[in-house]
Amino acid sequence: MHNILIIGAGLSSSALIHYVLKNAETKGWNVTVADADPLKAEKLIAGHLMARAAWLDVMKVNDRRELISRADVVVSLLPAHLHLEVAHDCIKLKKHLITASYVSQEMYRLGDEARDRELIFMGEMGLDPGIDHMSAMRLIDGIKEDGGQITSFRSYTGGLISPESDNNPWHYKFTWNPRNVVLSGQGTAQFIENSKLKYVPYHRLFREKKIVNILNEGPFEMYANRDSLLYMDVYGLSKIPNIIRGTLRAVGFCEAWDALIQIGLTDADFPILDSGNITYHELLDAYVDQYNGGTLRERVAQLLNKPANSLVMDQLEWLGLFRKIKIKHNFATPALILENLLREKWALQPNDKDMIIMQHEVEYKKEGKKFLKISSMKLLGEDSQDTAMSKTVGLPLGIFVKLVLEGKISARGVQIPVMREVYEPVLRELQEDYSVVFNEKLIEL
Repeated sequence: MHNILIIGAGLSSSALIHYVLKNAETKGWNVTVADADPLKAEKLIAGHLMARAAWLDVMKVNDRRELISRADVVVSLLPAHLHLEVAHDCIKLKKHLITASYVSQEMYRLGDEARDRELIFMGEMGLDPGIDHMSAMRLIDGIKEDGGQITSFRSYTGGLISPESDNNPWHYKFTWNPRNVVLSGQGTAQFIENSKLKYVPYHRLFREKKIVNILNEGPFEMYANRDSLLYMDVYGLSKIPNIIRGTLRAVGFCEAWDALIQIGLTDADFPILDSGNITYHELLDAYVDQYNGGTLRERVAQLLNKPANSLVMDQLEWLGLFRKIKIKHNFATPALILENLLREKWALQPNDKDMIIMQHEVEYKKEGKKFLKISSMKLLGEDSQDTAMSKTVGLPLGIFVKLVLEGKISARGVQIPVMREVYEPVLRELQEDYSVVFNEKLIEL
């Protein structure tokens, strides 16, 4: 009998929880789902005989350690900055830890302690990061084993809305943590193009988007992700002249999001004085008061150097930013005000379907010839609960839990899923049982 602890019952947890519960009786697993809102956990376990819901304020150290002490494997779906608290407990209590979040430098520093205790701390085991790493490594390893010399690696992923559910001018709805979406891209993106380092700071990131063509799907906008250079050595691509990882959005999204950045509405560093008693109209007016004459829309357009009748201004209008309606969130930062507005406007409706698109493009040389191999995946959700995002984040976590408990993973220490013993069985099960299929196309250049 094995015990699994899942901490967090949010948007990305349902597919993971359903997976482990489906296997619980035959595998002999007891499952605990812990959340600050135990009603959410109870709803997801739906009275399963092998599961229980538990209340947990993760900052209550004794409560957290008591739950972790009973587990063999801990899956943390907490915000990334809280994983470290759980990780220290897992070291002390000798428990394996799995997360879908990027692995921080602080987490990597626990590698030796985890290895000494015969533990695996697997991070980046979701969609992006996660399935992107595994499918990229399968592609890269296959090309190398076939004698190819890789010269360019480009990888793109987008959590999008399916065309039949696309009914707003942004062509986007939330399928992931709204706060992460609002703060996405902050920092400086780094990548290599034609053997030159490229840096794109946040205030230029969405302005400098590129159009990419997705196999069988057409054009999308792409903005660069964080630090693509981190994965050169991890992927075995040191000294490669081209490498970039990016996020996909529908055409027309990035210019409008850049407008929100230029206004200042993604700023999470200062609270708006008396924000609960001012309107969205008054908030925007405070940003553009120095522009003379005209309506608020016209003055915002001046700030952005856009025509007042442009699509971007229509997108801002659709959000409700010009309304004389109170914000009702007191002492809130601009980013929090925007997040709460978007939660309403970008909410999935019950029958909405989301869409995950991922594509890798690898250029390589072989026997004096140049080739481009494209590997592309599309997955649609079923509805607002059974989303493609939940599946692609949660299922890799669940499959990896099973592999660990069955003793099929030899790696120890702090890892990400780039080794064959991980990516082969996880990708195989995703394809055979859950329709996560990559289609490939080879082009001679």
